[in-house]
Amino acid sequence: MAGAREPFERKTVSRNFAMTGVAGFVAPRHLKAIKETGNRLIAAVDPHDAVGVLDRFWFNARFFTEIERFDRHLEKLHRGPEAERVHYLSICSPNYLHDAHIRMALRSGADAICEKPLVINPWNLDALQDIERETGKRVYTVLQLRLHPDLIALKKRLDAEQRSKPHQVSLTYITARGPWYDVSWKGREDRSGGLVTNIGIHFFDLLIWLFGAPKAKEMHLREEKRIGGWIELERAEVSWFLSAESTDLPFEAQPGVKTTFRSITVDGQEIEFSEGFTDLHTRVYEEMLAGRGFGIDAARPSIELTSEIRQTPVADHPQHERHPRSTEVS
Repeated sequence: MAGAREPFERKTVSRNFAMTGVAGFVAPRHLKAIKETGNRLIAAVDPHDAVGVLDRFWFNARFFTEIERFDRHLEKLHRGPEAERVHYLSICSPNYLHDAHIRMALRSGADAICEKPLVINPWNLDALQDIERETGKRVYTVLQLRLHPDLIALKKRLDAEQRSKPHQVSLTYITARGPWYDVSWKGREDRSGGLVTNIGIHFFDLLIWLFGAPKAKEMHLREEKRIGGWIELERAEVSWFLSAESTDLPFEAQPGVKTTFRSITVDGQEIEFSEGFTDLHTRVYEEMLAGRGFGIDAARPSIELTSEIRQTPVADHPQHERHPRSTEVS
């Protein structure tokens, strides 16, 4: 994916998409991407029926509230004419269901495009690759930070450098979440992977993409809505801090207006990329449809790293530099 990319050419033949988790938070970004790439949604499922969002895009998509009936519908379409088959299943369901819904996609004759994290636990990836080989279908995931223009420019600059010393990096991600977060599936580590996986997976993928494979790690802070630590990568030492507490924002949170702060500092130079982060799903779909999507091998390193971080205890006597915010709240 690095380097120059061929421009996306819209195909004259529209492809059929289906979706799981269509009532969820991230689904509208996928619906918009399907529409903007010239394709159509023909079926969707969610146990919640507040899915009026579908009418913003299509009036004729079938909707199910039971996964069993949805699965049966996909199977029926798979056995029918090519023009009516589901070619891609977009998976926007809760994290702990991703693995099962990817399997359903592949066995229904569709490629899967799955929201982050692809899976919570890395040992599920080998089985998915086995099913890819058995079915001839592919699994793609959403790693949109790799397509952010400012971060692409940063990677090109880093790759061109001749440097013997590791880069000194600070990563900060703060996003305001209300009390609902704690009682939803996102607040349960067994269902979301916790903060480090649910909201951190993009950023750990970004760090690995920019600076190479992880070599060592140390945990400095672990709370319900805050977590921080240090990792050594091939070309960088990184202090990092993730928070879902609105009081940690460097500005006053404005519900529905300004609720998130994202920043990466490399050798003292800050790249603040709070803007443009949520507008990249169409680019992700364009890359996938052009044959340049992010697959299981791309997703594996960050899934393995976040799994290891979840199992790493907080250091009693830290040996490495702490993120300033970890120091402030500990």
